[in-house]
Amino acid sequence: MTRTTPSLEATGVDLFAAEVAEYLRRTPRQLPSKYFYDALGSTLFEAICRLPWYRITRAESALLARHAHAILAPIARPFSVAELGCGSGEKLALLLGRGAAEYRQVELIDISAEALRRATDRLSDVPAPIRSHQVGYEEGLARLAAGRSAAVPLLLIFLGSNIGNFDPDAARALLAGMRAALRPGDWLLLGSDLVKGERDLLLAYDDPLQVTAAFNRNLLRRINDELGGTFDLDGFAHRAVWNARASRVEMHLVSRRRQTVRIAASALEIVFEPAEPIWTESSYKYEPEALVAEGLAAGFASADQWIDPDARFALTRFTV
Repeated sequence: MTRTTPSLEATGVDLFAAEVAEYLRRTPRQLPSKYFYDALGSTLFEAICRLPWYRITRAESALLARHAHAILAPIARPFSVAELGCGSGEKLALLLGRGAAEYRQVELIDISAEALRRATDRLSDVPAPIRSHQVGYEEGLARLAAGRSAAVPLLLIFLGSNIGNFDPDAARALLAGMRAALRPGDWLLLGSDLVKGERDLLLAYDDPLQVTAAFNRNLLRRINDELGGTFDLDGFAHRAVWNARASRVEMHLVSRRRQTVRIAASALEIVFEPAEPIWTESSYKYEPEALVAEGLAAGFASADQWIDPDARFALTRFTV
């Protein structure tokens, strides 16, 4: 659960349609969570971050505010900053505003045009040029590696527990990709949600106000609007479950009845049976020592951590 028109370019629509078709043909049926974040999805996610049951944003923001100086102190000046999945830019603004530093460049990477717009507006007071890239993480890392000044270190930031949206193999590949894009003297700051009680986890992903349910079903609305889908939004129920064995919260959309859905751009017709789910997102939860071990295995040299023991959230800074 990361972020100027909300619609995709023509090639983006083709990719959206192709990936929707490929994921919905899987067993079990799935949808790629990266497509949550159109304009409405980004707005709903911002609302989720303010819910009392979703503590990730508040815990992470508090850690950033409390430890900004310590996080930034060892980095040689001036340095550039890049954030993968920047969302609204609020946490990056908090970090940069609390830590006295000289910034050469700020790079914002997000698949959502709306998120990039919000983040650029939020960071307008930062005394450094800002460049935004409406691309996925892999392309964003490639752009960072190709377009850097040789003499300026880089702080790469990946917050919001976005690492938890990747299964273990994909998370390891992403960490390895981050390490490959960085050079000696660079840094990575990773924000990660930790394992906690099942009740707290489920309230965070199935809140009493049903904001998360609306966020989940909005993906179907987007398919209807952009790909010519015929999903009945009321025909699918939101469901969140804690899979303790896999250490992840899973979000699903569950068919309330037998129904047929067509998606014109994907050349797809699917019959959903009663109680048949679509798996829309996984959010993996970590233990602190496991985070450090994964980073070191990806090739980072060392790690420091700042942990909120009550909310069970960690910031981990890796050196290259």
